[in-house]
Amino acid sequence: MYSYLIRRFLTSIFVLFGVSVLVFSIIHLVPGDAVTAILGRQKVSAERVTELRAQLGLNDPIPVQYGRYLSNALRGDLGESIRNYVPVSEAIAEQLPSTIALALSALAIALVLGFLLGLAAALNYGSWFDTAIMGVSVSGMSVPTFWLGLLLIMLFSVRLKWFPSISNSNSFADLFLPALTLALPESAVVARMVRASMLDVLGKEYVTVARAKGLPEHGVVLKHALRNALIPIVTFVGLQMAYLLGGSAIVETMFARQGIGRLAVDAISNRDYPMVQGVVLVVAVIYVVINTFTDITYTFLNPKIRLK
Repeated sequence: MYSYLIRRFLTSIFVLFGVSVLVFSIIHLVPGDAVTAILGRQKVSAERVTELRAQLGLNDPIPVQYGRYLSNALRGDLGESIRNYVPVSEAIAEQLPSTIALALSALAIALVLGFLLGLAAALNYGSWFDTAIMGVSVSGMSVPTFWLGLLLIMLFSVRLKWFPSISNSNSFADLFLPALTLALPESAVVARMVRASMLDVLGKEYVTVARAKGLPEHGVVLKHALRNALIPIVTFVGLQMAYLLGGSAIVETMFARQGIGRLAVDAISNRDYPMVQGVVLVVAVIYVVINTFTDITYTFLNPKIRLK
């Protein structure tokens, strides 16, 4: 276990280093200029532009700029926003709880809904109920998030007036529609994964032996089949949690909700290099940590799995 954790730690360092290099390079290769974005349409002298570029360190060679950024990041300093001059770490720390609340709510809805539908479909394999659930799942996976969000706003906000279309807090009313928008496509994926995993496990010999011993069906499903069927679901949960944290930009923008996704969108629009790099790096760290914990969780679900 310890040797595995050490290897994962070293691998994570290389992954995060690669992410920082990639994001830094892409940001500096895209057309445009940060100074132009800051000054906007103001008419300023060439001396003022040169002074601002020197103040921001943009006149230095790219490797020097990256080395300075990496050195500061290793000390926990992600820089300062070149748009509103606030520390990047403080801005992310302020917005991250809102995104975490949204991601956890969406994940909870997706798991509960998808798990129940997938389990019901597996236990009724080949029936019209199974076919209907799989048909709805395929449709749910194909619906774009922004279109689904608009439909939910039209139904629950405009027609029924049950929930607000603008999410200003983490209360149930403000959080429900954004979380449901994120959760419905994911619940379709969960349902298909649970169904496939359960059907695979239910066909194993040890399940057949358990049934032959006269164990009740609910005991066979819950005690023998469900635990092993959860292993691929754990992988999905780990990956999707990281995805929801980093991929909530569309939903946060649609519902005018604060969060790191919307923070990243605004930073990209303003060519705020430090803010974009900081958000991406934080999301990458979260992704790596969640993946590591996901792998470790395998051993608790199936003792046959050993991390070497």
